[in-house]
Amino acid sequence: MNTMNIYVCVKHVPDSAATITVEGKNGINENITFLLNPYDEHAVTEAAKIKAACADVEVVAVCLGKPAAENTLRSAMAMGADRSILIETERSHDSIFTSRALAAAIRADGQPWIIFTGKESIDNEGMQTQFRLAANLGLPVATNVVKVVVDNGSVRVESEREAGTIDVVRMTTPCVIGAGKGLNMPNYPTIPNIMKSRKKSVRKIGMAELAIEKPAAGMEIEELVPAVEQRAPKALTGSAADIAAQIVDILKNEAKVI
Repeated sequence: MNTMNIYVCVKHVPDSAATITVEGKNGINENITFLLNPYDEHAVTEAAKIKAACADVEVVAVCLGKPAAENTLRSAMAMGADRSILIETERSHDSIFTSRALAAAIRADGQPWIIFTGKESIDNEGMQTQFRLAANLGLPVATNVVKVVVDNGSVRVESEREAGTIDVVRMTTPCVIGAGKGLNMPNYPTIPNIMKSRKKSVRKIGMAELAIEKPAAGMEIEELVPAVEQRAPKALTGSAADIAAQIVDILKNEAKVI
């Protein structure tokens, strides 16, 4: 029986708890902690879960990123990926180019069975890569998926929409699945698995090896501006009834939320 490949596309992102400092017009100081995109943790965990339930399955993590992104791929392998591919670049790319690079790397590596991504990345929050990747590969796609059932050549997923609405979608394989937060509890790595991940293969590919066709369109960050909170503390005095009335007035006439 041929091995079935599950590819998990992951991103190397700044830790949301880090202090981000803007450098120049559109860059940040990267001397901070970077990690595996949290939504991608759900994707890797689900891929490992499917592998455990099916025979002859290999999980491959794929990332477009700078050389430091190898650390994120090591994290993915500590969580269950068997090997990984790093498409090396020295700059950030938009979802249009990223999806082309990921598609090219997957095509060059093998035939996908299922491709997982996170539903979004916590840095750009574009929520576009999974759709563009599916379009590049000519595959069906579902996003914000909270349940996956593999069933004889097809995959049934539950895709969460706004206000708690759930769509049940059946897709033929290969297909692309954008993992949502409710899909599972991430399988955070143990020390033994972290040690094992250091021995797993990270294949590094240069951009030139993939011969990626330059997109006709593209998006660039023109400028980054630090968010500045404008706070004006105001002391409320008087009796409890007076303070309650002042709060209602603020909510109604200033905040305009009631």
